[in-house]
Amino acid sequence: MVTGVDAAAMSAAVLGLLWDTPDAVALTHHIDPDTQVLTRVVSDQTGEIEREEIPLEHACVSCALREDVLPTLDRLARQSRWRTIVARLPVGAPADQLAHALAADPRLARRLRLLSLVAVLDGCRLVEDLVGPATMRDRGLHTGPDDERGIGEVACSLVESADVVVLADPDPAPRPGDSAPNREAGAALVRALGRRDTALVEGTEHLGLDVVARTGHQHRRYAEHTSPFFPVHPDSADHAHVWQVELSTPRAFHPDRLLDELDVLADGAHRSRGCFWVPTRPGSVQVWDGAGGHLSLAAEGTWGRRAPCSRIVVTGPGEMPSSVTAGWERLLLTPAEARSEPRTWRVAEDGLEPWLGPIRDVA
Repeated sequence: MVTGVDAAAMSAAVLGLLWDTPDAVALTHHIDPDTQVLTRVVSDQTGEIEREEIPLEHACVSCALREDVLPTLDRLARQSRWRTIVARLPVGAPADQLAHALAADPRLARRLRLLSLVAVLDGCRLVEDLVGPATMRDRGLHTGPDDERGIGEVACSLVESADVVVLADPDPAPRPGDSAPNREAGAALVRALGRRDTALVEGTEHLGLDVVARTGHQHRRYAEHTSPFFPVHPDSADHAHVWQVELSTPRAFHPDRLLDELDVLADGAHRSRGCFWVPTRPGSVQVWDGAGGHLSLAAEGTWGRRAPCSRIVVTGPGEMPSSVTAGWERLLLTPAEARSEPRTWRVAEDGLEPWLGPIRDVA
C-alpha cells in the first residue's frame, strides 16, 4: 500500500514495484477536489485493465475509500490472476482505516495480507514537506472543500505509519534552497519520526518487492507507534541534524491557557504529537497532533488503567528553540492549581468544545 504527498513520487514508486514484480497488479485511486470524483484505475504490465469514476457527492472521503478500495482488493484477489497488488492511495490519504480492516476482518484475511505500508516523499524538499507551513490546499492536494490539513501533518503521520519510507527525486534539477545539508536534515527527520525498524530507501529505483517483503508489516508494531502513547528511543535522533525532546508530566494543561497560548508550543518548524489531559475532562485522553504550525486536537477514549498524564514529543531540524520548553510550562497547571479541589473544575463548558466535543462524565 503506497501513500505520500507527491503524486509524481508515488507514481514512480508504483511503476517501479509493478515492473519489478511480474505477477503484480496496480490499483490506483485519485480524487479530484473540484468535481469530488474518485477515479479508480487497475493496470498491470500489459496496460490499463479498467477505469471507473465514482462521484463522492457528500460522502466522507475516508469512508468512500474504504468502501471502494477494500471491495476492489478483495475482487482482484478472488481472480487468482495476480499474487501481488500494489495499491496506491490518493495523495495525502491515510492508510490507517484500511490497514486496520485488513488486520481485523477474517473474511479479507483469507485472501489478502498487507505486506507493507510504503510512504513516498520527495527527497529534495523533505524538511519543507515534514515541518513547513504549507497546506494541502496551497499545492492543490486537498481532497475536498473542507480539507484544511497542513502538508506536514499529513507527511509526518504517513512516515510514522510506514514500514518503508522512500525518498524519491522526481525532479533532479536544483531548486531554490535545495542543498545537501537540507537533504541530510530531512532524512534525519524521517529516521527520528519513524519506527526503529522502518526501512529508509534512497530513490524509487531501489524499491523492489524484496525490500517490502524483507521489512514486512506487523499490525501490532504499527498500532503501537501510531498511538498517542508511542515509545520514544533516545538514540533515534541524529543530533547533528535533528533535535528531539520528550515533555512529560502527571500535571494537566490549564484549559484557559491552552486556548489562549496554543501557539507557544504549536508554532514553529517542528513535529509535535502525544497526549494530554485537562482537569475539566479528567477521564478523557486528549490527543495532540501538530506539524509546521498546524495543530489538531481530539478526544480519543478514556485513560482506563493508565494514570492521566500530559506527554508530547517534539522533533525538529537544527537546534531546539527555547520557546518549546518555556511554552510547555506555560500550558501546565501550576503546582497550586494542581492541588485545587476537583470540584473547582466541574464546569458545563470549558471552551474546548469545538475540538474536543462537549464535556461528558467519562471518569
